[in-house]
Amino acid sequence: MAWLLWVKRQDPLRSPVGMGFTFRHLNTCVGFGDFCVKIIGGNQVTPHSRPYMVLLKGESICAGALIEKNWVLTAAHCVLNRTSQVILGAHSITKNEPEKQIMFVKKQYPYPCFDQDTHEGDLKLLQLTKKAKINKNVSTLRLPKKGDDVKPGTMCQVAGWGKIHNNSPQSDTLREVNITVINRRICNDQKHYDYHPVIGLNMICAGSLKGGKDSCNGDSGSPLICEGTYRGITAFGLPGKCGDPRGPGIYTLLSQKYLNWINKTMKGQFR
Repeated sequence: MAWLLWVKRQDPLRSPVGMGFTFRHLNTCVGFGDFCVKIIGGNQVTPHSRPYMVLLKGESICAGALIEKNWVLTAAHCVLNRTSQVILGAHSITKNEPEKQIMFVKKQYPYPCFDQDTHEGDLKLLQLTKKAKINKNVSTLRLPKKGDDVKPGTMCQVAGWGKIHNNSPQSDTLREVNITVINRRICNDQKHYDYHPVIGLNMICAGSLKGGKDSCNGDSGSPLICEGTYRGITAFGLPGKCGDPRGPGIYTLLSQKYLNWINKTMKGQFR
């Protein structure tokens, strides 16, 4: 997973569930050096079947989830500014689709304790300049009620416009892959991340122990959906090695402390 580890703000990464419906079934990024993400080993989704997915066109491509009509949740390492496009209802990056709603960022709220070296707290809220028009192609993704951990062996999905192969360009269309949560003890052992960085309790390690299924460059910020519930945010992986069994994808867990911060921020307590 060519994503974000050792550099500073250059590369975005990884996927999703929605509000009011049941989930059925990450490209060029900005973030940290080579630690960015795209979907490896997955398939193109039915156009506009993931209405909560948000395409972020900043210094590079990232993804996010629409969680309220004027709020998007993404990764803190995704670099955006006031001219960056926030595109709702997209399937193709390049096509002029009538379903698209193009928005802009009014204000960014990165998690205040985000650490670029350890990747702790890699989440950010984007307040949009206007509210989305909710329809069958654009809808919100409900946050979990509790910040529960996700057990190893749980099946999850992640989607995005990231790379399909390590040396490929970003995907023009939205793709999705099924991945499995892996025990943190395994992800931290010498055959995997070897504690560089530490895969902590506020992170989810997910992919395939055999490799070949992963998010990649361009998938950063995409929602991770496990058993129909929004559980994580695509964060990072091994640089230039998307789909490598030695470096499963790492996702920011929507733990209780992060959920508390998200809700308080949207209510204006931090403004």
